[in-house]
Amino acid sequence: MTYCVGLQLDRGLVFMSDTRTNSGVDNVSVFPKMHRWSVPGDRVITLLSAGNLATTQTVVSLLDERSKVPADRQPSILEVPTMFQVAELVGGLLRDTIAQHSQTGQRAEAKFNATLVLGGQIKGMPPRLFLIYPEGNFIETSPETPFMQIGETKYGRPILLRAYRGDMSFEDAVKLLLVSFDSTIKANLSVGLPIDVSVYETDSLEMRDTIRITRQDEYYRAISEGWGEQLRLAVQSLPDFDFDAYR
Repeated sequence: MTYCVGLQLDRGLVFMSDTRTNSGVDNVSVFPKMHRWSVPGDRVITLLSAGNLATTQTVVSLLDERSKVPADRQPSILEVPTMFQVAELVGGLLRDTIAQHSQTGQRAEAKFNATLVLGGQIKGMPPRLFLIYPEGNFIETSPETPFMQIGETKYGRPILLRAYRGDMSFEDAVKLLLVSFDSTIKANLSVGLPIDVSVYETDSLEMRDTIRITRQDEYYRAISEGWGEQLRLAVQSLPDFDFDAYR
């Protein structure tokens, strides 16, 4: 299991992913689940992955191969003209990879299942963010659904629903996501640090460096400890329950 989030803001896109991969409690490894491609001045594309590691690595490897010599490996995500077509291409690769490696075909419950978050911008068009299902189909963010989560989503989702604002700064968005991730990590052993963070500013068409946050990171520790303390204070500040009122 894993936890990844793509968040759409007025300013651009924010991506965050954990790095824990496990096949049982005694076989835990660290693998990046955030993958990025760019053509400076033309496009920036980010992919987050959750699910079977062999499936997601195959999809990423195929995208890498096609991007190295696009003219010889059509179609390539570095050449298709829209983000919608990028999502179609990636969705088709995911569907075909699952079908190829599983006799159960393209069913979401197959053990080769994987789900992806895809986001980015191509010159002349706005940034777009998609959630791609194992069957290859996908949905896009909207004003009502401005973020996409994959993996172990239930623990961190309430925090995003309550605190997200479209006009947030990148700094506030990263802080919000770290609270969401910290809550998930504390509730589920299959999600863990390090955490990878990437920010894309609308119309920059440039890829910033990925930030990796480890357990020793002082800011993360401050967020984790501060969030726990603020929750305790918030609960204490709420009206006391009165048993007599229910008699």
